[in-house]
Amino acid sequence: MTKAGLRQGMLHHLKYSLGKDPAHAQVRDWRVALSLAVRDRIVDPWFAATRATYGGRHKRVYYLSMEFLIGRLLEDAIVNLGLLDEAEEVFREYDVSFGDVLANEPDAALGNGGLGRLAACFLDSLSTLACPAYGYGIRYEHGLFRQRFVDGRQVEEPETWLSDTHAWEFQRPEAAFEIGFGGEVAETGSRALWQPGESVIAEAHDTPIIGWRGNWANTLRLWSARPTRLFDLERFNRGEFAAAAEPEALARTISRVLYPDDTTEQGKALRLKQEYFFTAASLRDILRRFRSEYDDLRKLPLKVAIQLNDTHPAIAGPELVRLLHDENGIDFDDAVAIARACLSYTNHTLMPEALERWSEALLGSLLPRHMKLIERIDDTHARQHPDRKMRIREDGDVRMGELSFVMAHKVNGVSALHTDLMRQTVFAELNRLHPDRIVNETNGVTPRRWLLSCNPRLSALIDRTIGNDWVGDLERLSELEPHVEDSGFRADFAAAKAENKAELARFILETENIAVDPEAMFDIQIKRIHEYKRQHMNILETIALWQAIRDNPDAGWTPRVKIFAGKAAPGYVLAKKIIHLINDVARLVNSDPVTSSLLKVVFMPNYNVTLAERLIPAADLSEQISTAGKEASGTGNMKLALNGALTIGTRDGANVEIRERVGAENFFLFGMTAPEAVARRAVPDHATRAIEASPVLARAIAAIEAGVFSPGDPERYRDVVENLRWSDYFLVCSDFDSYYASQREADAVFMDRDRWIRMSVRNTARSGWFSSDRTIRGYMNDIWGVQSIV
Repeated sequence: MTKAGLRQGMLHHLKYSLGKDPAHAQVRDWRVALSLAVRDRIVDPWFAATRATYGGRHKRVYYLSMEFLIGRLLEDAIVNLGLLDEAEEVFREYDVSFGDVLANEPDAALGNGGLGRLAACFLDSLSTLACPAYGYGIRYEHGLFRQRFVDGRQVEEPETWLSDTHAWEFQRPEAAFEIGFGGEVAETGSRALWQPGESVIAEAHDTPIIGWRGNWANTLRLWSARPTRLFDLERFNRGEFAAAAEPEALARTISRVLYPDDTTEQGKALRLKQEYFFTAASLRDILRRFRSEYDDLRKLPLKVAIQLNDTHPAIAGPELVRLLHDENGIDFDDAVAIARACLSYTNHTLMPEALERWSEALLGSLLPRHMKLIERIDDTHARQHPDRKMRIREDGDVRMGELSFVMAHKVNGVSALHTDLMRQTVFAELNRLHPDRIVNETNGVTPRRWLLSCNPRLSALIDRTIGNDWVGDLERLSELEPHVEDSGFRADFAAAKAENKAELARFILETENIAVDPEAMFDIQIKRIHEYKRQHMNILETIALWQAIRDNPDAGWTPRVKIFAGKAAPGYVLAKKIIHLINDVARLVNSDPVTSSLLKVVFMPNYNVTLAERLIPAADLSEQISTAGKEASGTGNMKLALNGALTIGTRDGANVEIRERVGAENFFLFGMTAPEAVARRAVPDHATRAIEASPVLARAIAAIEAGVFSPGDPERYRDVVENLRWSDYFLVCSDFDSYYASQREADAVFMDRDRWIRMSVRNTARSGWFSSDRTIRGYMNDIWGVQSIV
């Protein structure tokens, strides 16, 4: 598409889709008109990809995920189509800010963090590699909550991303399936008939996802729930107005909010309904598409690969068996074998408490046929392996990780360390029974979003230096390596980072009213708030640093800006306390005349993809400080390293591989290994010993305990302090001194600006392996058995 073609398409939609002329169009009108014009350009390769897949009778990949953190799509599509310059020129002609147009797009909050952003990266790479694929998820009306702070506390509000036109999707009313819950099961010999007690309709909404250079597009199909009966006129006429609309309200509840608080029985039931709703609709859609081409369901594994992203779609195993066995008459054992040959499962956690468990009572109530099938799958597996101790059912619960493993032909970890630990810990016995089932596919990120788009200054420098082929082949960044010795290149690299930091500093001043020095080290921790990610260790180190600067303000300190962002689950009380503590520390530290020129603390509210795109290019130091053995992989660590941030981190998740790739000398390592962490945790008073051995840590904790950061309310953080003093399962205290020392090493290196820039360049030049294109090639070869079509 030329500039003239883009202009013509945009003006067409401005007039005929929105009823506006250029003289009266608002920013929102320009954004929707541009989105529709760009979407028009995507439709042709989208249709061509579909025809090529059908014409070649190719195997398809179906990626089932509770989250797709896609963020804004407009710039992504423009970049992948190669229309960025043309779009900027068109808006200059109309004296409209192209940046304002892009910023007007709502950020689709369909995910919480790494899991959902990984799924979005995979969609981009699947299309870039011309792998025929569908993403399946839920079209949440509100998605994850919008976060704001009131007196430092997290407050959750609805995320209203769909309150305005979502220009990218196509509604597919013909793709609708009735999904049932509850009811009874009638047994007739070897067959069973499930008669649900209630049901909703799953309705499809399709978004085309275009790959790099616009050669191929796949589909993200999101399901929304609507009632089987829209309105009860009889009740309305009796004056029961609210009750008359009750069926619609109950149905919409299923696709209203991502991750409803499941600390109540009602919340648990809604969460399980959501998981079954999107999984069952997706499987029926998959079988419908298969039947349109083939008439033998036994050939399903030859043409269908279904990837379960975490345990949320784990019910896919029993549901697919039900569809094959109950509804299509295939023998039970054959149905299990067919389902297993189609299904594969990505594990994202090593923490047993984070692997989903549903009570047999709840499953039996909501999905009675599936509970019976799970029992039969479990019993069959037990008979096949009589020497095993592991059961899918345990203490009245169904363990969804074990169910996913048993029903998958491949189970993958998401980093080398994580995969090894999977074999040794959470799935040790299943690995013994099925030694070839676990494989590794280290995560990656799309370079289109996470370097080319989010960091145009650095991208332009890379283009000038080595050309732009790196965008489709990220490992070509290694060609930057010789330029480390070029002082002019280093100066340009440093200038790009400095401009990004200055831009972020202006944004922080505008939005948070906090003035930060762009020449200070920007020390950034951006991720979901969780004890294992140890934001509380970061703020403890901040308190200790503040205390040290106050003791001796003229000691030549390295100026720092500590930047946090992330959301805590609504029901996660301790995580929300950590947010409150960080904000309380920020309030005191930022107003301290002794230290404020050397140390600032900023907690950016409502972390999402758009905010990440601001923060990552400006980061100097990347905080990847999880307890060893607890982070499966991480992808934020990859994005930050790719954009030239140096990592301070533990030997956890993909940190291990990042350190190997970028070089130990370009990484600030601290803390215990995973085996050392296990051994330390076995010491009953490990936390007390660590605090007693560290005067710096003891003083920081004492300040929290004394109410220094909560004047008038010294008990505010009692539960945080008691957790550190007595249980400290995630070993904050045991790792603290090593962390503090590594931070002071980072201080010293940052003051040697040339050394820091050399290390930063090497991080970018050596991060090319962490592309989601490489990850998807691994899945295609090792798990799915599919090939690129183009």
